[in-house]
Amino acid sequence: MANLVPRALRPLSGQPLIERVLGPFERFAHRESSGGVVLLACTVVALVWANSPWAASYEHLWEQPVSVALGPFGGTSTLHHFINDGLMVVFFFLVGLEIKREMLVGELASLQRAALPMAGALGGMLVPAAFYVLFNAGGAGSHGWGIPMATDIAFALGVLALLGDRVPVTLKVFLAALAIADDIGAVLVIAVFYSTGVDWLALGTAAALLALSFGANVAGVRKTWAYAIIGVLLWAAVLQSGVHATVAGVLLAFTIPARTRINEAEFLEHGHASLDRFDRALDPGAPGLAATVLTNSESQEAIHNLERLTEAAQPPLHRLEYGLHGIVAFGIMPLFALANAGVTLRGDIGDALASPVTIGVALGLVLGKPIGITLASWLAVRFGVAAKPEGVRWTSLHAVSWLGGIGFTMSLFVANLAFVGPGSGALLESAKLGVLAASLVAGVTGYLIMRRSTTPSEHPAVVADELVPEARDAGAL
Repeated sequence: MANLVPRALRPLSGQPLIERVLGPFERFAHRESSGGVVLLACTVVALVWANSPWAASYEHLWEQPVSVALGPFGGTSTLHHFINDGLMVVFFFLVGLEIKREMLVGELASLQRAALPMAGALGGMLVPAAFYVLFNAGGAGSHGWGIPMATDIAFALGVLALLGDRVPVTLKVFLAALAIADDIGAVLVIAVFYSTGVDWLALGTAAALLALSFGANVAGVRKTWAYAIIGVLLWAAVLQSGVHATVAGVLLAFTIPARTRINEAEFLEHGHASLDRFDRALDPGAPGLAATVLTNSESQEAIHNLERLTEAAQPPLHRLEYGLHGIVAFGIMPLFALANAGVTLRGDIGDALASPVTIGVALGLVLGKPIGITLASWLAVRFGVAAKPEGVRWTSLHAVSWLGGIGFTMSLFVANLAFVGPGSGALLESAKLGVLAASLVAGVTGYLIMRRSTTPSEHPAVVADELVPEARDAGAL
């Protein structure tokens, strides 16, 4: 990436020490595949830790009590539940922001564009669930049918990123849109099938808070702290209601403003005016820019105006999505993996692999996902409901469908909801084993098929802004 800092503004003596030290970490954090690398590392650590001589400390750590109090709401739970029911709300909030953006200006913005990924997502949910039910109908693990339905977008896109320019941008867009549509389905499944009994008073409170957040949007409130306060209260109310608390994150995301206060022409006009004002205020005799800003009120006011303009030109939805990405990718999701991926492999591995739950989850992800996504996509194109992306072969789309079998984060999350309570420990361990094994097989297979079906010279580079040109004209909430 080119250095966007004007040469005149760079320190003559070179970069400060802190920038030279942190620079490699910043470049790593901005790579598309970096989140998946950290997630994979934490998974390996969890597996090694849970099967080491210090396995007891692994179990003990996540059972540490954590107390949370918020006005009339509060309680004590374990660190494991705090991560899954608390921190993961932020992950689902980010998912909700991505869903809203895609529905406004992305691949889900029109029925014609959304038809193919939505058809693929539907097939990629129904067929894996059918595979699971085939092995677990009427058994102790029958409640886990939702586990193989989900796709881990971070890992799936991370695998595509490893292939670089071998992958046409249309396939990346298809996979991203498919994963977003898949997330919508997963959230609905969690809300409807994996929630406990409903407390109608708490649910009514949650509805009122959601209406308040929507009203704040309509009234023009753009301060993110206001939505954060409403969001914390909403999370507490949903948690008390019996509906799974993570649903609160998605619902809140749909109320976040997606409008800008000013348009492009206004931003350019006032921005140029502020820069001209700053230019006129420059003191040629000052020893440096810092001295000019510190001593010149005109320069200070020009910079403050630029700050206000840039804030007015950015929708809160974009600011939150951009700001939370690093926190979720390098904080919450790795912590979730560390707390949930520690499958105990001691004992008879053959029996564990032969468990109907392990088989149902593994086959659902490894076979059900590619079969369901490819078949549903082909049927949608065959009957004229959707159009295949131009220049994309069915072999490449089938390779992408294998990457849909990387369930990981969402599948592990649903497994923790499906198997709770006394006597569910063995079922949960079997489900986790199936998720981890299937995600590995699906990722490697998808990578190899994609590598064989495409070449670097096939697909010219595409500028990111070209993906969603409609974004400039978005005027929805």
